[in-house]
Amino acid sequence: MAGFRLLALDHVVLRVADLDRARAFYCDVLGCTLEKWQEQFGLLQLRAGAALVDLVTLDGPLGRAGGAAPGREGRNLDHFCLRIAPFDEPRLRAHLAAHGVAAGEVVQRYGAEGSGPSLYLSDPDGNTIELKGPPAA
Repeated sequence: MAGFRLLALDHVVLRVADLDRARAFYCDVLGCTLEKWQEQFGLLQLRAGAALVDLVTLDGPLGRAGGAAPGREGRNLDHFCLRIAPFDEPRLRAHLAAHGVAAGEVVQRYGAEGSGPSLYLSDPDGNTIELKGPPAA
């Protein structure tokens, strides 16, 4: 027995080439809000519902420790998933298109709450994000 119970994803940390561009994407496109700036680490923390999306600059202390920049040949991670509500595909696609963001097809995928609609998109650094709706009834 571990002596603890796993509750939820707390945060994900992404290394980014352009902090302002990444902040604009996560705030303007995905709706995150500014939580905290920790200049000594080159770390911008954004609120994403109950969790955080942390962005670190490649040239900051944390970013340098990660090696080469993320790109087509090497990524930060496979993907991470953000649960959204509502999942209104036409409105979602219109919002993403207004920000110049291409999105994949909507597919039923299994997640923490069961199978439900989801789609993939990429942030400006090539990180893959899954936007996931509620489970099917």
